[in-house]
Amino acid sequence: MTSPFPPRLKPLWLVFFACMTVSLSAVPVKAQNATVYNPIPLPANNEVSDTLSEKDIPTGDGGFARDYLIKLNAGDQIAVDLASESFDTIVMLMAKDGTVVGQNDDGPDGSNNSLLFARIKDSGDYIIRVRAFGETATGAFQLKMTRLKSL
Repeated sequence: MTSPFPPRLKPLWLVFFACMTVSLSAVPVKAQNATVYNPIPLPANNEVSDTLSEKDIPTGDGGFARDYLIKLNAGDQIAVDLASESFDTIVMLMAKDGTVVGQNDDGPDGSNNSLLFARIKDSGDYIIRVRAFGETATGAFQLKMTRLKSL
């Protein structure tokens, strides 16, 4: 059987049909919307009653976290108290770049509530992270940040 294409043009026709096949089968895809990270500003009284849920930030350990934004000054000494009857709490204080300044799992009273003390070296925005200890627990909690002393 003879080819309908002259021998010297055969490679060009193969490239043309290959390109047409690929272009006809390509389906346009929209980019996925990126989730924007927006920590919740801590109210002026530095207290909040809230709920940790499965819609919060996944921790990678099977649990979830909720973040609160607070402005602190160099020399501030603070106490962060986190209590819940629904889950074993962990509280973390992080610099805006994600560096952990301090964290606490269980408070000094032997309960599963958390109490963190920290001295702030640099002025700026900080994140207070509320999460459950190594579990997928969720539920209501109370968070309170107190400025103990400024140097």
